[in-house]
Amino acid sequence: MNKIVVAIDFSECSVNAFVHALSIAEHCSGELILIWVEKAGNEKEKFSDKGNNTAREVEKAFEDLISRYQPEHPGVKITWKIRRGKIYKEVTDEAKALKAMMIVTGTHGASGFEEFWIGSNANKIVSSSHCPVITIRGGISIARPLERIVVPIDSAEETRQKASFVGYLAKRHHAEVHILKLYTTKIKAIRQKVDIYAAQVIKHMETEEVTCHVDQVVCENISDATIEYAKKIDANLIAIMTEQESSAANIFLGPYAHQMVNHSPFPVLSIHPVNTLAAGAGF
Repeated sequence: MNKIVVAIDFSECSVNAFVHALSIAEHCSGELILIWVEKAGNEKEKFSDKGNNTAREVEKAFEDLISRYQPEHPGVKITWKIRRGKIYKEVTDEAKALKAMMIVTGTHGASGFEEFWIGSNANKIVSSSHCPVITIRGGISIARPLERIVVPIDSAEETRQKASFVGYLAKRHHAEVHILKLYTTKIKAIRQKVDIYAAQVIKHMETEEVTCHVDQVVCENISDATIEYAKKIDANLIAIMTEQESSAANIFLGPYAHQMVNHSPFPVLSIHPVNTLAAGAGF
């Protein structure tokens, strides 16, 4: 089964992410592994720290959560683990050890709200993960299952690498893929790059028999342009690379990916670029 690791702190935000992960697991023949991490030091915790009370409270919270949602998704296996240490590291290490398909986590975005640990660790999970990560901001109510996935394409060579994973998700969910060509300059050669990369992604989606739509926009801030387009088509997932076109001040987990994870009103799928020669990838 495809393993999906879900970071849980039992806040409303992380439970919302868990419910989205359940929907994905159901469509992808997946198994959910829920991870709660006991933080070291004097950081705030949701549960009291009095001997074994914390562990018992967490176990009870897991049991309640699973008993509430498992009946709606009888085909999805759900297990949980308690770990101790640095939260982002324990979550990403667990995903790596399990060879997980993805990590799903909530985030409180840039609001500064850190009552629970999810908010301050989502960006670290994205930047440290060896597998794709879906982040979902707190307070965001998005339809499930996946129906419309936005795939922004810019002039960075790595922009095409998200096509394989997006194609897989779209096919399993019978979702539409909306390819958005982002032009941040009038330079013809750079715009031609965007067109070529978009055409390659379109060809991949056609091979996967995924319904595909193409649009384009001239913009300065690719984060804002992508989010506005997602609003326009009522998307429920945006797929990005953590490294994007470096023009217009858009570079790794920041500001582009950082902006998307913290400010997008839609779930964001973040994928790290790989060495295409070493990976033998098609793009």
